[in-house]
Amino acid sequence: MSFAPTLLTATAAFVREKFLHEGSGHDWAHIERVWRTTQALSRQTPGADATIAELGALLHDIADWKFHGGDEEAGPRAARTWLRSQGVGEEVIAPVETIIREISFKGLGVPTPMSTLEGALVQDADRLDAIGAIGVARAFAYGGHKGRLLHDPAVPPVQHDSFESYKKNDAPTINHFYEKLLHLRERLNTPAAKRVAEGRQRFMEEFLTQFLREWEGEDVG
Repeated sequence: MSFAPTLLTATAAFVREKFLHEGSGHDWAHIERVWRTTQALSRQTPGADATIAELGALLHDIADWKFHGGDEEAGPRAARTWLRSQGVGEEVIAPVETIIREISFKGLGVPTPMSTLEGALVQDADRLDAIGAIGVARAFAYGGHKGRLLHDPAVPPVQHDSFESYKKNDAPTINHFYEKLLHLRERLNTPAAKRVAEGRQRFMEEFLTQFLREWEGEDVG
């Protein structure tokens, strides 16, 4: 696509301006990391359309349902509006919309397979950014943004068997690890992402062990 470099640069600038100061962990820094990781995964994945994948990465949070009243079509609509404004045709818009529509985690009991190779790359990049040290930081940033408790031992984690149940979840942030984050590694699509996830998974597990020890005062003596 001859317009791809210009389109990607314009899209990055558009998204950066919109999300630069966002405070829930879904900011420009997150989107840029997902974009760069998608680029890296694309280079290791024969047959992937890098332009489609990169646009999907840049626009994957453009109007996240979590911040738009649960509207799952807000993101695809916003992406379509932007891409149309740049003179992009349906052959690009439709697959980018599909990535945005399919990418979200919807609960442990809800399968979320991606229907395209490009979507699989973006989903992996997004999920890698939800685990490890940055994943821990983002979880608590989002919890604070939503006014959630850090932890409440009286509120057990729940395996959400429907997207509607998952949408309504307002449990303490620590529950989010057991309801989602610790399970992302096993749901990654590509060998490269799975390799990266190993170290990040260990970090999360060690963090949770230390957090719960401190919560109970077990390290005080």
